[in-house]
Amino acid sequence: MKIHTVDAYQIFDSRGNPTIECVIAVEPGLTGVGRVPSGASTGQYEALELRDEDPRQFGGRSVFTAIEHIKGEIAAAIKGNDVCNQEAIDTRLIDLDGTQNKSRLGANATLAVSLAVADAGSKALGKALYDYLGVGQGRLLPLPEIQIIGGGAHAHWQVDIQDFLLVVMNAASYEESLKVTYDVYRTAGDLLLQQGRAVGVADEGGYWPLFDTNDAVLDFLVDAIDAAGYVCGRDCMISLDFAASDLYDGEYYRFRKQDRHFTSDEFIDLVVDWCHRYPVISVEDPLADSDWTGWERLSHRLNGRVQIVGDDLFTTNSQRIRKGRETNAANAVLIKPNQIGTVSETIAAIELTKNNGWLPIISARSGETEDTFIAHLAVATNAGQIKVGSFARGERMAKWNELIRISRALGNRAQFVGGRIYDRILRR
Repeated sequence: MKIHTVDAYQIFDSRGNPTIECVIAVEPGLTGVGRVPSGASTGQYEALELRDEDPRQFGGRSVFTAIEHIKGEIAAAIKGNDVCNQEAIDTRLIDLDGTQNKSRLGANATLAVSLAVADAGSKALGKALYDYLGVGQGRLLPLPEIQIIGGGAHAHWQVDIQDFLLVVMNAASYEESLKVTYDVYRTAGDLLLQQGRAVGVADEGGYWPLFDTNDAVLDFLVDAIDAAGYVCGRDCMISLDFAASDLYDGEYYRFRKQDRHFTSDEFIDLVVDWCHRYPVISVEDPLADSDWTGWERLSHRLNGRVQIVGDDLFTTNSQRIRKGRETNAANAVLIKPNQIGTVSETIAAIELTKNNGWLPIISARSGETEDTFIAHLAVATNAGQIKVGSFARGERMAKWNELIRISRALGNRAQFVGGRIYDRILRR
């Protein structure tokens, strides 16, 4: 099955910002589609998302140049290639760009094409995408991390911490984990309305509330879990995404809401204190992506008691993941395809993470599309965890619902280990 045509055009993500949709045709009636998400809180080491920067066009956020790259030199380079040879096509994209961070063609251009190739390849062989990507070995349904409260850059800094997430620990199935999440999410919303704290919905569908301190949000989330009828610390636990690079000015970590600042050691003390006082199972980007020594000190302090996730620190980049493993800076890696720019590099980062004895977490972005690729990726690679956002908004629910469909398709082959996934890295 050879690539016949390559097309691309501008669509819009969940924030209404321009992004790319690519369509690759193998033969009449057989096409693959790739849609690219976009982050608001982005790491400095991510592959470059190419924007036109023309203030007259969508406030400078249009992607017409990246689209022209797809329709021009990328199309010329991959037409006639076997659509099922994903790695060879991705290698061609990497070589064609020729930069370390895909800054010439744009990682949004290369990823749109790479995703469309994967979709077309699966259809050409008549396979489900998870089965195609996983070469028939994918069967582990991921444990969801689901945002209840949004903050940071996703909610105009109403609170400083970016994500307050729920992790359902003892569910017997993926579907049961969603049922528990539904109960907690709806209960939290009712409580916010009763308390007069509700403002709206953050970028990823979590509640955007009025709280004076970050600690108060943690107290509220514990109360919401209890009010929903679950035992906090047993049935449900909390995951925090600090997005600490956004809090760091090169010298201090700063909480805007409380006008407080912390040295690296003082911020580590805060993170450790929260992990002791609250039922926290996972902390993501608890320190800035430039504070390597701080990551090492925090890892030593927490000593395998919680999952420590690098997002901005690693940016789905195998070279940075290797450095993190050498320095024992974390024990988990957030995986975002648009941070690196091709499907093959994303899968390589997942496999490296697993081979290191760490846990990968497949993740969406705050600016998402209705695309469900990451749901298939999570199952294909047996990653074991997924973070999509909250339990609201169509672009989020599309992923949760696709995993229900995959679960049904797998039938008796499906596996779900829930909170036991942490047993691989934690001393509990």
